[in-house]
Parts: sequence; structure tokens; C-alpha cells
Amino acid sequence: MNNTRLVYSTESGQICPSCGRPTTKCTCKKKKAVKKQSIYPDDGIVRIRREVKGRKGKTVTAVFGISLDGKKLQQFAKSLKRKCGSGGTVKDGVIIIQGDHRETLLEEIKQQGYTVTLAGG
Repeated sequence: MNNTRLVYSTESGQICPSCGRPTTKCTCKKKKAVKKQSIYPDDGIVRIRREVKGRKGKTVTAVFGISLDGKKLQQFAKSLKRKCGSGGTVKDGVIIIQGDHRETLLEEIKQQGYTVTLAGG
């Protein structure tokens, strides 16, 4: 049994470990590319939760489940950040606002006409 494989070639660059072709001409990656499913339910309910884990002890408030895309989600996040008076960002459809602003966000998002609930502990 041959226990070696080509990883890089100066002629063609990176080599795909599955099919052995250059990564630019690889066909197996395209087959594996499946739409990434969200781990958050898409049931029309906006969920607000406080997160600390993985943020070096800093508290952030995460807002999940808002059914807006791109620019509209950015604008909505901007208005929420302004209401809370703090910074934040949008990552993968989740609005992340620095600090614990769950109650403020709950009232503000309810006023926008969404069904909102506090998630987590």
C-alpha cells in the first residue's frame, strides 16, 4: 500500500486530497458545497440573548431571527445600536451589540412589530 500523496506542485499549486487534481480544477469541492443551514430556527420569532462565551469575558447581546437581508439588516442594526448607545456588528444574520441591552432591545424590537422573546438564562 502506497502511503504517500502529492500535496503541492510548483507546476499547478495546491492539490485536492480527494480527487488529486489542482484545487483550481477540483470537482469534488463543488459537489460538497451545500448551503449552510442556520442553527437558529426560522419561525418568525426574534430571540434576544446575552452571550459571554468566547468573547474574553465581555458581555454582548445577540439578536437572532430577524428576517431581513443585507442593507436592511445593517440599517436595522444601526438603529438598535443607536438606541442602546453602543457599538456592534452583524455577522451571519445575527445582530451583535456590545453590552447587556436585552430589555432595551426587547421594547424597541416590539415597537417595530416583531414577535420577540428573551432566550437563554
